[in-house]
Amino acid sequence: MNEEVSKKLELIRQILGETEVQGVRLRGTDWFAWATAGASNTVLLTAESGVAEVLVTTEDAWVLTDEIEVQRLKDEELPANFKVHVNPWADGATRESFVRDLTGGGKVVSDRPISNLEQPLPLSLQSYKRVMMSSELERYRQVGQKASQAMTEVLKAAKPTWTEYQLAGAGAEALWAKGLHPALTLVAGDRRLPLYRHATATAEQIGRQAMLVFCARGYGLYANLTRFVCFGKLSDEQAELHSHVREIEAVVLNLCQPGTTLDAVYHALAQAYEQHGFPNAIREHHQGGTTGYLAREIVANPSTTDTLAEGIAVAWNPSLTGAKIEDTFVILKDGKLENLTFDPNFPNVEVEGRLRPVPLYN
Repeated sequence: MNEEVSKKLELIRQILGETEVQGVRLRGTDWFAWATAGASNTVLLTAESGVAEVLVTTEDAWVLTDEIEVQRLKDEELPANFKVHVNPWADGATRESFVRDLTGGGKVVSDRPISNLEQPLPLSLQSYKRVMMSSELERYRQVGQKASQAMTEVLKAAKPTWTEYQLAGAGAEALWAKGLHPALTLVAGDRRLPLYRHATATAEQIGRQAMLVFCARGYGLYANLTRFVCFGKLSDEQAELHSHVREIEAVVLNLCQPGTTLDAVYHALAQAYEQHGFPNAIREHHQGGTTGYLAREIVANPSTTDTLAEGIAVAWNPSLTGAKIEDTFVILKDGKLENLTFDPNFPNVEVEGRLRPVPLYN
């Protein structure tokens, strides 16, 4: 962990030298986890920034927090690379004064700028965050396996009489039990499944089938996956929709190679939908994109020219009315994709050399 942090501090200080910036402040839950090799500044799960921040100068690396949080962070979260500055919880001005003193009142960049003296992070540093180091990938594998196992456990236990709230709650409980944050648990039962792409849970019973979606966070990294459970056999029409989605997904997964741009993937997806007889589907839901320290770092659209590279994680979610597929993959050195959220205990079929999930029959 300390070696990983040291490498990242070198990258940040390289940026400082190139841009004549005096300090870098990282406040977001994503950037804090990245800079600290997986530590968490999260207390409120829905907050984009946390209860501590990282400050890096040419000389030192600090974690800035308050008296409420400091002991727990020292005991349970922070690697040894950082010094810690503590301010009274009711006196944020003390922290700002400390930053001004360390940076000589000079230029500061931040992931979430909050003053006239702060500017956005340079694009070069943002690019570093999206490419996984080997140690980050090892943590990501753990998160992906735990998330997919939690999904399988919950859907095998699900009953048609459960409400969508119950299924979402069981999913969240299973993730917490494995040490993961349930950042998102979407549920659509039989009636609502054809109606909404982003179906937040309700008090309705799930009925004959349900879709469960996870964005599960561990070490700051997001494992994103979608699965279906069915109570009784799907109609031929429903089964065919799932087959279409798997084949459309194969097009995008085959394109996930170093050097491919995200807009090229988007346009290939649009063409695949059209070839399968669903020309409007590309406009009915976003298709995913790169992932990592955010559920989606970049969502692909017709004008996203960002380029895929070795070490970048992706999560695509092609969908049709009542059918969807999603897993989290990382692009490896040989250009192959590793499925971080594959669980061999969930039913699957082979699609163009990859094992892809199919609805679970309970």
